[in-house]
Amino acid sequence: MELFQALGLNLKILTAELVNFAVLLFVLWKFGYGPILKFLDERKNKIEQGVLDAKKAGEKLEEIAAKEKEVMKNAKKEAMSILEKAKEEGEKNKEKIVVRAKEEIGQIINEEKAKMQSEKAQTLKEIKSEISDLVVRSVEKIIEEKFDQKKDDELIKKIVKNLK
Repeated sequence: MELFQALGLNLKILTAELVNFAVLLFVLWKFGYGPILKFLDERKNKIEQGVLDAKKAGEKLEEIAAKEKEVMKNAKKEAMSILEKAKEEGEKNKEKIVVRAKEEIGQIINEEKAKMQSEKAQTLKEIKSEISDLVVRSVEKIIEEKFDQKKDDELIKKIVKNLK
């Protein structure tokens, strides 16, 4: 104690100041540093969580982009497949139409041939009828003139020969 008095220190005042300092330190720690440190820890955790969420969102975005590329690739393949099928279908339909048209043309040609043959037969029939009429008229004129038996035979042979 003499040492403290030699230095000009009062032990009671020093103890009171130490107690005051401890109380002040406790109050600052409890109401100042503690809440500030807690706030800083919470802020740090929020920032870390935000960074993690951003990384997850980036990964999710990349995953979605990859899926989108795959879907587009599949859609293109499917579209090409549909186009190929449509092209094949068109070719088949084209071939069917061509075959059907050829059949119809063949049928029309056959009908026209039959019609022409019918007309030809009719024309020949008419010609034969006219010829027979002419023959009958000429025979009538010849008979009117009366030939002898020999000329009659020759004439009949000649007419029969011409008819064949």
